[in-house]
Amino acid sequence: MQGVVPAAGEGTRLRPMTTDQPKGLLEVNEQPLLTHVFETLLEAGVNELVVVVGHLGEQIIDYYGDDFREVPITYVHQREQRGLGDAVSLAEPNVEGSFVVLNGDNVFIDGIESAVERMTEADVDAVLAVESVDREQAQETGVLEVEGDRVTTIVEKPEEPPSTLVTTGCYVLPEAIFDALALAQPSERGEYELSEAVDLLVQAGFVVEPVKIAGDRVNVNTEEDLKRASQLLEDP
Repeated sequence: MQGVVPAAGEGTRLRPMTTDQPKGLLEVNEQPLLTHVFETLLEAGVNELVVVVGHLGEQIIDYYGDDFREVPITYVHQREQRGLGDAVSLAEPNVEGSFVVLNGDNVFIDGIESAVERMTEADVDAVLAVESVDREQAQETGVLEVEGDRVTTIVEKPEEPPSTLVTTGCYVLPEAIFDALALAQPSERGEYELSEAVDLLVQAGFVVEPVKIAGDRVNVNTEEDLKRASQLLEDP
């Protein structure tokens, strides 16, 4: 299975550290952030990486080269920052079959194997790795409504969250997501949201299941997040 890693963001909340260095190369527990992301994917069975680069992306390419621990890497360039949905859509020419998306700024302490295994073992079209948060946090990300074992709705950054079950930046998706992304409309912020495309699949009848992650996860956006991720990895 292939893994798509969006890693094109500017990391504005981590400036000045990201002024001359891409966010993905900032150190977490003495290794670049992207190294942890790649390791998480390899542990889940991914055997090819497609990395979407943008801001100072040449540094990422120079650092990792053509492979990571003998797993080949293909690089895709996102010239404009138009959201996660746009970043994933750019990987389409290099993807065949179901694939994993793992955001390049997410550190999963206990891995994502459960989400990938669910996709391969169950009769489902897509799997979302999810977690429960408070209502304030839910306003800042993709929020799910669920009936039984199926996702029925996904909404991005709602003012009034319909639940506190949210996406985590890890998705196991079918190739049909690219058709949905082509239909998605930009948000008020001018970005194309991956969550909207997944919701289009849900409304079209695709079976999408949530899988709660085990252990901690850190979405690295600030210097404090870097410190927390490092601490968790030192003493999991």
